[in-house]
Amino acid sequence: MKDQNLRIPKRVKRSDQIVDSVKRWVALNRMQPGDRLPNERELMEQFECSKGTVREALKSLEVQGLVSIRTGPNGGAVLARVPYGKASELLRNFLHFEQPSGPEIYALRTLVEPEIAALATPRLTDEDLATLRELVARCEVDPVTFDERIDQRIAELDFHVLLAQRCGNAMLSFIGRFVNDMIRDLVIFKKSALPEQREFSCANLGFHKQLLEAFEQKDAQASRHLMKEHMLSAEHFNRELEGQLNQHFLGGDPRP
Repeated sequence: MKDQNLRIPKRVKRSDQIVDSVKRWVALNRMQPGDRLPNERELMEQFECSKGTVREALKSLEVQGLVSIRTGPNGGAVLARVPYGKASELLRNFLHFEQPSGPEIYALRTLVEPEIAALATPRLTDEDLATLRELVARCEVDPVTFDERIDQRIAELDFHVLLAQRCGNAMLSFIGRFVNDMIRDLVIFKKSALPEQREFSCANLGFHKQLLEAFEQKDAQASRHLMKEHMLSAEHFNRELEGQLNQHFLGGDPRP
């Protein structure tokens, strides 16, 4: 039998090598969106390759969203910031066929949301607090229609998204926003088939009101503790809803 350790490594395309080198160079030089890359001729000389290979590398960087290619006398490759929406969508597409369950998503949320809340507390502006109050107010009215139910679920998520945007930690911010996107995609709209869960909604509203008070008082420790309790409560409710949802799709009675 052939020794698996003797396999010849897969050869990396020259254009892919250039892409990796450019990424390292950008990181080492702390370049920012809007900065220009060397022109085609300079890249050809640097990597001792053809114009076609350089253009293939630049096209790959453009498809990844890391550069924009401008034409004309002052054209060339300019560094671009990958939009959050595109990054989130690609990652959600990757997970689409993995089909993570609601409880799995909420378990991750329970880990990250308390720290996000604590970090965001001293960073929230008066405008941010006003936005959070408005989101809480949208959830205080009993929903009548399906659209009103969905609007309140979105308002609940937007409450958490704003905190993630203000936490000041790039990794936690992305994970927090992404998890809420997952809930929006894979939990909220699936559960719209079930009757309105008033106990769950009331619990969420109560925690959001308490959190808002902690944010207004700039009490990061209280924010962390309240968010932890909020997430544990949401995780508990979600496990119950997941069971009801499975019964619903199997033709059983979804009522608790």
